[in-house]
Amino acid sequence: MGSVETSSLMRDLLKQAGGVAVVDGGLATELERHGADLNDPLWSARCLLTSPHLIRTVHLDYLEAGADIIITASYQATIQGFEAKGFSTEESEDLLRKSVEIAREARDIYYDRCIEGSSVDVGNGRILKHRKILVAASVGSYGAYLADGSEYSGDYGEAMTLGTLKDFHRRRVQVLAEAGPDLLAFETVPNKLEAQAYAELLEEENMELPAWFSFNSKDGVNVVSGDSLLECASIAESCKNVVAVGINCTPPRFIHGLLTSITKVATKPIIVYPNSGESYDADRKMWVQNTGVSDEDFVSYVNKWCEVGASLVGGCCRTTPKTIRAIYRTLPKRSTTPPEQ
Repeated sequence: MGSVETSSLMRDLLKQAGGVAVVDGGLATELERHGADLNDPLWSARCLLTSPHLIRTVHLDYLEAGADIIITASYQATIQGFEAKGFSTEESEDLLRKSVEIAREARDIYYDRCIEGSSVDVGNGRILKHRKILVAASVGSYGAYLADGSEYSGDYGEAMTLGTLKDFHRRRVQVLAEAGPDLLAFETVPNKLEAQAYAELLEEENMELPAWFSFNSKDGVNVVSGDSLLECASIAESCKNVVAVGINCTPPRFIHGLLTSITKVATKPIIVYPNSGESYDADRKMWVQNTGVSDEDFVSYVNKWCEVGASLVGGCCRTTPKTIRAIYRTLPKRSTTPPEQ
Protein backbone atom coordinates (compact mmCIF):
# COMPACT_ATOMS: atom_id res chain seq x y z
CA MET A 1 0.00 0.00 0.00
CA GLY A 2 1.63 3.23 -1.13
CA SER A 3 1.21 6.58 0.56
CA VAL A 4 -1.54 7.56 -1.89
CA GLU A 5 -3.55 4.45 -1.04
CA THR A 6 -2.73 4.94 2.62
CA SER A 7 -4.33 8.37 2.70
CA SER A 8 -7.30 7.17 0.66
CA LEU A 9 -8.23 4.75 3.46
CA MET A 10 -9.02 7.67 5.75
CA ARG A 11 -10.42 9.83 2.99
CA ASP A 12 -12.89 7.09 1.98
CA LEU A 13 -13.95 6.55 5.58
CA LEU A 14 -14.59 10.25 6.14
CA LYS A 15 -16.49 10.58 2.88
CA GLN A 16 -18.77 7.68 3.85
CA ALA A 17 -19.25 9.20 7.30
CA GLY A 18 -20.34 12.59 5.99
CA GLY A 19 -17.12 14.31 6.99
CA VAL A 20 -16.75 13.15 10.59
CA ALA A 21 -16.12 9.53 11.63
CA VAL A 22 -16.78 8.11 15.08
CA VAL A 23 -14.07 6.36 17.11
CA ASP A 24 -14.94 3.99 19.95
CA GLY A 25 -14.63 4.76 23.68
CA GLY A 26 -12.95 3.51 26.84
CA LEU A 27 -12.06 -0.19 27.01
CA ALA A 28 -10.80 -0.93 30.50
CA THR A 29 -13.71 0.45 32.51
CA GLU A 30 -16.17 -1.26 30.17
CA LEU A 31 -14.36 -4.58 30.67
CA GLU A 32 -14.61 -4.04 34.42
CA ARG A 33 -18.32 -3.28 34.07
CA HIS A 34 -18.68 -6.67 32.37
CA GLY A 35 -16.92 -8.33 35.32
CA ALA A 36 -13.23 -8.35 34.36
CA ASP A 37 -10.54 -7.95 37.03
CA LEU A 38 -7.86 -5.62 35.67
CA ASN A 39 -5.77 -5.23 38.82
CA ASP A 40 -2.61 -6.27 36.99
CA PRO A 41 0.36 -4.60 35.26
CA LEU A 42 -1.12 -5.87 31.97
CA TRP A 43 -4.33 -3.88 32.66
CA SER A 44 -6.90 -4.42 29.89
CA ALA A 45 -4.46 -6.71 28.02
CA ARG A 46 -4.98 -9.24 30.84
CA CYS A 47 -8.33 -10.06 29.25
CA LEU A 48 -6.51 -11.43 26.21
CA LEU A 49 -5.51 -14.24 28.58
CA THR A 50 -8.52 -14.53 30.84
CA SER A 51 -11.63 -13.39 28.99
CA PRO A 52 -11.30 -12.60 25.28
CA HIS A 53 -15.07 -12.93 24.95
CA LEU A 54 -15.49 -9.81 27.08
CA ILE A 55 -13.22 -7.83 24.75
CA ARG A 56 -15.35 -8.98 21.82
CA THR A 57 -18.50 -7.94 23.67
CA VAL A 58 -17.16 -4.43 24.33
CA HIS A 59 -16.10 -4.04 20.67
CA LEU A 60 -19.63 -5.03 19.63
CA ASP A 61 -21.18 -2.61 22.12
CA TYR A 62 -19.23 0.22 20.49
CA LEU A 63 -20.11 -0.85 16.97
CA GLU A 64 -23.78 -0.91 17.95
CA ALA A 65 -23.30 2.57 19.40
CA GLY A 66 -22.21 3.85 15.98
CA ALA A 67 -18.39 3.61 16.06
CA ASP A 68 -16.67 3.51 12.66
CA ILE A 69 -13.28 2.62 14.19
CA ILE A 70 -12.65 0.09 16.96
CA ILE A 71 -9.29 0.03 18.75
CA THR A 72 -7.75 -3.30 19.78
CA ALA A 73 -7.05 -4.36 23.37
CA SER A 74 -3.28 -4.10 22.84
CA TYR A 75 -2.57 -0.73 24.44
CA GLN A 76 -0.86 -2.37 27.42
CA ALA A 77 0.10 -5.52 25.51
CA THR A 78 3.84 -5.80 24.94
CA ILE A 79 6.12 -8.74 24.33
CA GLN A 80 8.28 -7.59 27.24
CA GLY A 81 5.24 -7.31 29.53
CA PHE A 82 3.99 -10.81 28.70
CA GLU A 83 7.48 -12.26 29.07
CA ALA A 84 7.72 -10.70 32.52
CA LYS A 85 4.61 -12.74 33.39
CA GLY A 86 6.35 -15.93 32.31
CA PHE A 87 5.16 -16.30 28.72
CA SER A 88 7.51 -17.27 25.92
CA THR A 89 8.25 -14.85 23.09
CA GLU A 90 6.08 -16.97 20.78
CA GLU A 91 3.17 -16.97 23.23
CA SER A 92 3.55 -13.22 23.73
CA GLU A 93 3.39 -12.58 20.00
CA ASP A 94 0.32 -14.81 19.71
CA LEU A 95 -1.43 -12.69 22.34
CA LEU A 96 -0.70 -9.54 20.35
CA ARG A 97 -2.15 -11.16 17.23
CA LYS A 98 -5.16 -12.26 19.23
CA SER A 99 -6.04 -8.65 20.05
CA VAL A 100 -6.42 -7.91 16.33
CA GLU A 101 -8.25 -11.17 15.64
CA ILE A 102 -10.84 -10.43 18.34
CA ALA A 103 -11.58 -7.01 16.88
CA ARG A 104 -11.89 -8.43 13.37
CA GLU A 105 -14.23 -11.14 14.69
CA ALA A 106 -16.38 -8.49 16.37
CA ARG A 107 -16.63 -6.61 13.08
CA ASP A 108 -17.72 -9.81 11.27
CA ILE A 109 -20.34 -10.54 13.92
CA TYR A 110 -21.60 -6.98 13.66
CA TYR A 111 -21.92 -7.25 9.88
CA ASP A 112 -23.95 -10.45 10.37
CA ARG A 113 -26.22 -8.59 12.78
CA CYS A 114 -26.66 -5.82 10.22
CA ILE A 115 -27.94 -8.38 7.71
CA GLU A 116 -30.34 -9.81 10.29
CA GLY A 117 -31.52 -6.37 11.48
CA SER A 118 -34.18 -4.63 9.42
CA SER A 119 -33.45 -0.98 10.19
CA VAL A 120 -30.65 1.40 11.04
CA ASP A 121 -31.89 1.89 14.59
CA VAL A 122 -33.44 -1.27 15.98
CA GLY A 123 -34.48 -0.09 19.42
CA ASN A 124 -32.55 -0.01 22.68
CA GLY A 125 -30.38 2.54 20.91
CA ARG A 126 -28.65 -0.17 18.84
CA ILE A 127 -27.39 1.07 15.50
CA LEU A 128 -27.21 -1.67 12.88
CA LYS A 129 -25.91 -0.01 9.76
CA HIS A 130 -23.60 -1.73 7.31
CA ARG A 131 -20.71 0.66 6.77
CA LYS A 132 -16.95 0.67 6.42
CA ILE A 133 -15.49 -0.18 9.83
CA LEU A 134 -11.77 0.05 10.53
CA VAL A 135 -9.79 -1.96 13.08
CA ALA A 136 -6.99 0.12 14.62
CA ALA A 137 -4.25 -1.83 16.39
CA SER A 138 -3.36 0.06 19.55
CA VAL A 139 0.29 0.73 20.33
CA GLY A 140 0.60 2.14 23.83
CA SER A 141 3.65 4.13 24.82
CA TYR A 142 6.70 2.82 26.65
CA GLY A 143 5.24 4.49 29.72
CA ALA A 144 2.14 2.29 29.51
CA TYR A 145 4.34 -0.83 29.64
CA LEU A 146 6.00 0.48 32.82
CA ALA A 147 2.51 0.49 34.42
CA ASP A 148 3.52 3.33 36.72
CA GLY A 149 1.64 6.21 35.14
CA SER A 150 4.65 7.34 33.07
CA GLU A 151 2.45 7.90 30.03
CA TYR A 152 0.83 10.69 32.04
CA SER A 153 4.18 12.39 32.70
CA GLY A 154 6.30 11.48 29.69
CA ASP A 155 9.31 11.35 32.00
CA TYR A 156 11.39 8.36 30.90
CA GLY A 157 14.58 9.56 32.55
CA GLU A 158 17.74 11.07 31.14
CA ALA A 159 19.11 7.70 30.03
CA MET A 160 16.27 6.97 27.58
CA THR A 161 17.37 7.12 23.92
CA LEU A 162 15.69 7.06 20.54
CA GLY A 163 17.34 3.71 19.79
CA THR A 164 16.07 2.12 23.00
CA LEU A 165 12.50 3.16 22.24
CA LYS A 166 12.68 1.88 18.67
CA ASP A 167 14.08 -1.45 19.88
CA PHE A 168 11.34 -1.70 22.50
CA HIS A 169 8.50 -1.18 20.00
CA ARG A 170 9.91 -2.77 16.83
CA ARG A 171 8.82 -6.40 17.06
CA ARG A 172 5.51 -5.49 18.66
CA VAL A 173 4.64 -3.17 15.77
CA GLN A 174 5.69 -5.82 13.24
CA VAL A 175 3.50 -8.48 14.86
CA LEU A 176 0.47 -6.23 15.15
CA ALA A 177 0.83 -5.11 11.53
CA GLU A 178 1.09 -8.70 10.30
CA ALA A 179 -2.12 -9.62 12.15
CA GLY A 180 -4.20 -7.68 9.63
CA PRO A 181 -5.56 -4.48 11.20
CA ASP A 182 -6.51 -1.60 8.91
CA LEU A 183 -4.19 0.82 10.64
CA LEU A 184 -1.95 1.34 13.68
CA ALA A 185 -2.98 3.67 16.50
CA PHE A 186 0.01 5.12 18.36
CA GLU A 187 -1.87 6.38 21.39
CA THR A 188 -1.23 8.58 24.40
CA VAL A 189 2.18 9.61 23.03
CA PRO A 190 3.64 11.62 25.93
CA ASN A 191 6.79 13.16 24.48
CA LYS A 192 8.59 14.16 21.30
CA LEU A 193 11.23 11.43 21.60
CA GLU A 194 8.66 8.64 21.37
CA ALA A 195 6.87 10.32 18.44
CA GLN A 196 10.22 10.48 16.65
CA ALA A 197 10.89 6.82 17.48
CA TYR A 198 7.54 5.78 15.98
CA ALA A 199 8.08 7.83 12.82
CA GLU A 200 11.57 6.41 12.26
CA LEU A 201 10.42 2.88 13.04
CA LEU A 202 7.64 3.04 10.44
CA GLU A 203 10.14 4.23 7.86
CA GLU A 204 12.88 1.73 8.77
CA GLU A 205 10.45 -1.18 8.59
CA ASN A 206 9.04 0.05 5.26
CA MET A 207 5.68 -0.24 6.97
CA GLU A 208 2.87 0.00 4.45
CA LEU A 209 0.13 0.20 7.04
CA PRO A 210 -1.34 3.65 7.75
CA ALA A 211 -1.14 5.02 11.27
CA TRP A 212 -2.32 7.79 13.51
CA PHE A 213 -0.39 9.54 16.27
CA SER A 214 -2.38 10.92 19.20
CA PHE A 215 -0.76 12.85 22.04
CA ASN A 216 -1.98 13.65 25.54
CA SER A 217 -1.85 16.91 27.47
CA LYS A 218 -2.48 17.94 31.06
CA ASP A 219 -2.19 21.71 30.65
CA GLY A 220 -4.03 22.30 27.37
CA VAL A 221 -0.87 23.73 25.77
CA ASN A 222 1.93 21.14 25.58
CA VAL A 223 2.08 17.35 25.62
CA VAL A 224 2.36 15.89 29.12
CA SER A 225 6.17 15.88 29.15
CA GLY A 226 6.20 19.63 28.52
CA ASP A 227 7.37 19.15 24.93
CA SER A 228 5.80 21.43 22.34
CA LEU A 229 2.58 20.05 20.86
CA LEU A 230 3.39 21.84 17.60
CA GLU A 231 6.74 20.06 17.36
CA CYS A 232 5.13 16.70 18.15
CA ALA A 233 2.33 17.24 15.63
CA SER A 234 4.90 18.28 13.02
CA ILE A 235 6.67 14.92 13.40
CA ALA A 236 3.37 13.16 12.74
CA GLU A 237 2.51 15.47 9.87
CA SER A 238 5.83 14.76 8.11
CA CYS A 239 5.57 10.95 8.47
CA LYS A 240 4.20 9.50 5.22
CA ASN A 241 2.41 6.65 7.03
CA VAL A 242 0.44 8.96 9.27
CA VAL A 243 -3.14 9.53 8.07
CA ALA A 244 -4.40 11.36 11.17
CA VAL A 245 -2.89 13.28 14.07
CA GLY A 246 -4.49 14.44 17.28
CA ILE A 247 -5.19 14.15 20.97
CA ASN A 248 -6.45 11.39 23.26
CA CYS A 249 -6.79 10.73 26.99
CA THR A 250 -6.97 14.44 27.77
CA PRO A 251 -9.75 16.33 29.61
CA PRO A 252 -12.46 17.63 27.24
CA ARG A 253 -11.99 21.22 28.43
CA PHE A 254 -8.49 21.31 26.91
CA ILE A 255 -9.39 19.97 23.47
CA HIS A 256 -10.51 23.18 21.78
CA GLY A 257 -7.22 24.99 22.44
CA LEU A 258 -5.12 21.97 21.52
CA LEU A 259 -7.05 21.54 18.29
CA THR A 260 -6.43 25.16 17.39
CA SER A 261 -2.69 24.55 17.83
CA ILE A 262 -2.63 21.36 15.77
CA THR A 263 -4.43 23.02 12.85
CA LYS A 264 -1.42 25.33 12.50
CA VAL A 265 0.76 22.44 11.34
CA ALA A 266 -1.57 19.61 10.33
CA THR A 267 -2.99 19.16 6.86
CA LYS A 268 -4.03 15.58 7.68
CA PRO A 269 -7.33 14.69 9.37
CA ILE A 270 -7.36 15.50 13.09
CA ILE A 271 -8.51 12.91 15.61
CA VAL A 272 -9.71 13.68 19.14
CA TYR A 273 -10.84 11.16 21.71
CA PRO A 274 -10.63 12.71 25.16
CA ASN A 275 -11.13 10.96 28.47
CA SER A 276 -14.15 11.80 30.59
CA GLY A 277 -12.19 14.56 32.32
CA GLU A 278 -11.55 12.53 35.45
CA SER A 279 -8.12 12.64 37.07
CA TYR A 280 -5.87 9.57 37.18
CA ASP A 281 -3.99 8.89 40.40
CA ALA A 282 -0.85 7.00 39.31
CA ASP A 283 0.11 6.13 42.90
CA ARG A 284 -3.25 4.56 43.67
CA LYS A 285 -3.61 3.30 40.06
CA MET A 286 -7.18 4.48 39.86
CA TRP A 287 -9.37 7.23 38.47
CA VAL A 288 -10.53 9.84 40.96
CA GLN A 289 -14.31 9.61 41.07
CA ASN A 290 -16.63 12.50 40.25
CA THR A 291 -13.98 14.70 38.69
CA GLY A 292 -15.19 14.31 35.12
CA VAL A 293 -17.98 15.64 32.94
CA SER A 294 -21.32 14.05 32.14
CA ASP A 295 -22.04 12.48 28.76
CA GLU A 296 -24.25 15.47 27.98
CA ASP A 297 -21.45 17.94 28.71
CA PHE A 298 -18.94 15.82 26.79
CA VAL A 299 -21.16 15.69 23.73
CA SER A 300 -21.90 19.42 23.93
CA TYR A 301 -18.26 19.98 22.95
CA VAL A 302 -18.31 17.72 19.90
CA ASN A 303 -19.71 20.02 17.24
CA LYS A 304 -17.42 22.81 18.44
CA TRP A 305 -14.43 20.48 17.99
CA CYS A 306 -15.61 19.62 14.48
CA GLU A 307 -15.97 23.32 13.66
CA VAL A 308 -12.34 23.88 14.70
CA GLY A 309 -11.13 21.00 12.53
CA ALA A 310 -11.66 17.58 14.13
CA SER A 311 -12.83 14.94 11.67
CA LEU A 312 -12.51 11.82 13.86
CA VAL A 313 -14.15 11.98 17.28
CA GLY A 314 -14.51 9.42 20.06
CA GLY A 315 -13.72 8.85 23.71
CA CYS A 316 -10.89 7.47 25.81
CA CYS A 317 -10.75 6.40 29.47
CA ARG A 318 -14.03 6.36 31.39
CA THR A 319 -16.18 7.04 28.36
CA THR A 320 -18.78 4.40 27.47
CA PRO A 321 -20.93 3.14 24.58
CA LYS A 322 -23.52 5.62 25.81
CA THR A 323 -21.01 8.45 25.21
CA ILE A 324 -20.22 7.15 21.72
CA ARG A 325 -23.91 6.76 20.85
CA ALA A 326 -24.47 10.35 21.92
CA ILE A 327 -21.57 11.50 19.71
CA TYR A 328 -23.02 9.56 16.77
CA ARG A 329 -26.41 11.16 17.28
CA THR A 330 -25.10 14.71 17.70
CA LEU A 331 -23.23 14.68 14.38
CA PRO A 332 -25.67 16.25 11.93
CA LYS A 333 -24.89 13.96 9.02
CA ARG A 334 -24.95 10.76 11.09
CA SER A 335 -28.28 10.95 12.88
CA THR A 336 -30.99 9.16 10.99
CA THR A 337 -34.76 9.25 11.13
CA PRO A 338 -36.51 5.90 11.60
CA PRO A 339 -37.71 4.39 8.33
CA GLU A 340 -41.34 4.98 7.49
CA GLN A 341 -43.68 2.19 8.39
